[in-house]
Amino acid sequence: MTRRKKVYEGKAKILYEGPEPGTLVAYFKDDATAFNNQKHARLEGKGVLNNRISEFIMEKLNTISVPTHFIRRLNMREQLIREVEIIPLEVVCRNVAAGSIATRLGLEEGSALPRSIVEFYYKNDALQDPIVSEEHITAFNWASTQEIDDMVSLTLRVNDFLCGLFAAVGIKLIDFKLEYGRLYEGEMVRTIVADEISPDSCRLWDMTTNEKMDKDRFRRDLGGVTEAYAEVARRLGIMKDPPPNLTVVGETGAAE
Repeated sequence: MTRRKKVYEGKAKILYEGPEPGTLVAYFKDDATAFNNQKHARLEGKGVLNNRISEFIMEKLNTISVPTHFIRRLNMREQLIREVEIIPLEVVCRNVAAGSIATRLGLEEGSALPRSIVEFYYKNDALQDPIVSEEHITAFNWASTQEIDDMVSLTLRVNDFLCGLFAAVGIKLIDFKLEYGRLYEGEMVRTIVADEISPDSCRLWDMTTNEKMDKDRFRRDLGGVTEAYAEVARRLGIMKDPPPNLTVVGETGAAE
């Protein structure tokens, strides 16, 4: 595919003009970042794994009528997506205490929450993506009340689906982050799932050992990041076997 004009470059992806109006090409990079880009590394093969895992999940969501920006995968690193106006919020759904909620509320990591909790964060790296309330969102016009309702409803549907999907392959969904966009279709505007769903945006633990299989391996210097991502892909049936140079988490213990 002929390379087109770059539209945007983020920490993990580059967006290019798509082949048709209203489309973009998302290129998944091997870059790994944490703590608002204060920690950075390049992990060979991470972009390929995230592209394949996100493709798999987005396709599944499309089939159960959860609207997403995903159209189709183009190659190992690129996928064709619908162009949307990104809502400047990160929507986080938590099932188990981990990460910032454990720190903020003094909860023991790994303890089950009384119910799934949906939180909003303002997308602003300079401010370190602060947690915000629905009052902030409507007051500053980041999203309408209807859009907030749509995002919460869709996020809980995605949570139900992903919990079952991962549990079936021995993985516990701890939490995940979604981003949403406005899709303009004539005079109609729809709120749809955008960005990606991958071990970069989910906390995934082995159901038996609680081995971390997500970006926390990078955040906490646990090593074996791409190995863990490859194991997630293998369990989901996306790849039959991991590349020969990868140590499989769960079969040989903690990756180095």
